Amino acid sequence: MRLKVLKSKLHLATVTRSELFYHGSLTIDPELMEAVGLYPYELILLSNVSTGQRAETYVLPGKRGMRQIELNGAMARIGAVGDRVIVMAFADFAPAELDGHRPRVVALDAQNRIVERIDYAPIHVE
Repeated sequence: MRLKVLKSKLHLATVTRSELFYHGSLTIDPELMEAVGLYPYELILLSNVSTGQRAETYVLPGKRGMRQIELNGAMARIGAVGDRVIVMAFADFAPAELDGHRPRVVALDAQNRIVERIDYAPIHVE
C-alpha cells in the first residue's frame, strides 16, 4: 500500500498574473519553490480560496525574487489577479517510510512574502 501525503504547501499565495494564451502551468518564484521544496515541472494541486475551485497542473520556475504566482493557459480560468490560492504538492510513501515525515509549509502575505514557516508535527509510525 502507498499513501499520498502532503509534501509542500504555499499557503495563501496571491495571484500576480493570469495569462490564458500560454502553454500552461503555474509560474512560481524560485525562492518560494525552494522554501517548501517544490521542483520544476512537479505536479501540484491549486486551491483557489477566493472562488473555491481546485485544479491540478505543474510548476514552472519564474524570476527569482519577483514573488510571482502566475496562472497560465487553462489555469487562468481558475482565478484572477489578486485571488488568494493554496499550492500543494504530495508525495507517495509506503507506511514504513512515513516515520518522521513533516511537510514544508509557509504562509504568505498579500505580496507573496513569507510571513510564517508552519511547523507541522512529524508523522510517527508505530
